[in-house]
Amino acid sequence: MTVVLVTGGAGYIGAHACRQLARAGHRPVVFDNLATGWRAAVRFGPLIEGDLLDPQALDRAFAVEPVDVVMHFAARSLVGESMENPELYWRNNAGGSLNLLEAMRRAGVGRIVFSSTAATYGEPEMDLIPETAPTAPTNTYGATKAAVERMIGDFARAYGLRATMFRYFNVAGAAPRAEIGEQHRPETHLVPLVIETALGQRQAITVFGRDYPTPDGTCIRDYVHVEDLAAAHLLGLERLMQTDSGPGEAEVFNLGIGYGYSVAEVIDRVGAVTGEAVSVVQGSRRPGDPARLICDPRRARTVLGWRPANDLDAMIRDAAAWHRCGGFPE
Repeated sequence: MTVVLVTGGAGYIGAHACRQLARAGHRPVVFDNLATGWRAAVRFGPLIEGDLLDPQALDRAFAVEPVDVVMHFAARSLVGESMENPELYWRNNAGGSLNLLEAMRRAGVGRIVFSSTAATYGEPEMDLIPETAPTAPTNTYGATKAAVERMIGDFARAYGLRATMFRYFNVAGAAPRAEIGEQHRPETHLVPLVIETALGQRQAITVFGRDYPTPDGTCIRDYVHVEDLAAAHLLGLERLMQTDSGPGEAEVFNLGIGYGYSVAEVIDRVGAVTGEAVSVVQGSRRPGDPARLICDPRRARTVLGWRPANDLDAMIRDAAAWHRCGGFPE
């Protein structure tokens, strides 16, 4: 049994990764300050309450039981907030990650799976973005994640750290049977916002910009089901555990399905899948939003054998079931 310290394991993606880790026979140990996560989401292993900005709390977490590998999800992740309050993002995302890497060295833990983002690419110049594309973030959130990638790469070269880094595109959906799902305070992600509007839980969905250089003028994104994303993390973990020694290495993989949907198309699909009308209001562009982000997923499929199994309609169906059940208790 592999013991996995999961930072941010009370959050949306971290909780789904914990679920699949436990189902695969591993032991997820969640380290989370519960600032944006949910205590009720920690159902698949123990919870250690702590903050990445507290080195002593990290040392205590690594001392509870021998940790084999870290999955690092903990981060602030709102693009708009990152532009308004960059200090918060640099301190939490970059500073907290440095504390984590230093604590790993003190504990003798040499493997990490890192949750990065397609926001590291910025405004790409190609239709399908490969991992070799330049990283030029257009917002502070993406810049902090790019900095942590660089940090991990430096630790790999200097100290022998072995790392798998996943650049997510847009994540949506929920676990089967509404076991866990997406719930943020406040909610800013498109799919849950549109579903809440369709279900009458909010009055309307705001479309930020209709003048992008896309066919219908709204932003285009590559969407991946959270269950497929979590499955990729297990494959990344298995790849890290195959090698016990040797030089450090930091590998990067895109996680997306390789084609995109516009904001307008997502709204239409939510209406079709739920059978409900979706009220829309028009807003202005948000700073830092690229017009188009679609990944080239071939490397994850070739190297890791990752095969996403769910399309956008499946993401919407599972997410809608989660929202209908009421979510986590406040």
